[in-house]
Amino acid sequence: MDYPRARKRFGQNFLKDDYFINEIIAAIDPKRDDHIVEIGPGRGALTTPLLEQCNHLDVIELDRDLVPLLQQRHVMNHGLNVHLADALQFDYRRLLMSNETLRIVGNLPYNITTPLLFHLLEYSDIIEDMCFMLQKEVVERICAQPGTKQFGKLSIMIQHRCDAQLLFHVPPEAFEPAPKVDSAILYLQPLKHRIGGAVDIGRLSQLVSQAFSQRRKTVSNTLKNMISADTLRANGIDPEQRPETIDIAQYVELTRTLC
Repeated sequence: MDYPRARKRFGQNFLKDDYFINEIIAAIDPKRDDHIVEIGPGRGALTTPLLEQCNHLDVIELDRDLVPLLQQRHVMNHGLNVHLADALQFDYRRLLMSNETLRIVGNLPYNITTPLLFHLLEYSDIIEDMCFMLQKEVVERICAQPGTKQFGKLSIMIQHRCDAQLLFHVPPEAFEPAPKVDSAILYLQPLKHRIGGAVDIGRLSQLVSQAFSQRRKTVSNTLKNMISADTLRANGIDPEQRPETIDIAQYVELTRTLC
């Protein structure tokens, strides 16, 4: 079957290496009764093996030239539903059939990674887990721990709501065309109890953005217009600390002090 060439405007890099396809499927570990949602199926490298192991697969594809080819390739499989849609705008609740949760997977375009992850986190109450191919540096930032150079806003905003793990790396030559960066597999599982407890996500985002606006400065400097040094101390934080040394629960507590 002839597929259209990868389009730069869609950020397309199609997975082609059978070894890594098998490794990703093993990491997802699909079960027959799982309701899986694949974002950006592309040429169907993951779609076909997923359909061999689960009964219900929804795929969301933005490239209208790929949709009929996906449908043609799996015309006899009634467990596949193809949606021509933008994953950034998609309402994932409409996919629910009953009292179930969704498993979200995909090789995500690098240019929409962060906004798409934040969009999906709005549906964390109906998501069992997520397994994505992303740029390696982004996965390292998401999974970073306090006290490391990679730890920042992305780490906090995702780890507050999810357990995050970097599973393994995927080299550029596993794709067509080969990207200029290394990739990695990210596994996310929404937490039943958020780190530090429930908090207004918008305010947490605002606070963390300000805290990391000048990474080399102390937290008392970056947050001086939002939180006093006394409030920092009351929350167990030395005003001379750098923002990357403060843990997620402490940022959540600081958010609660905002008026």
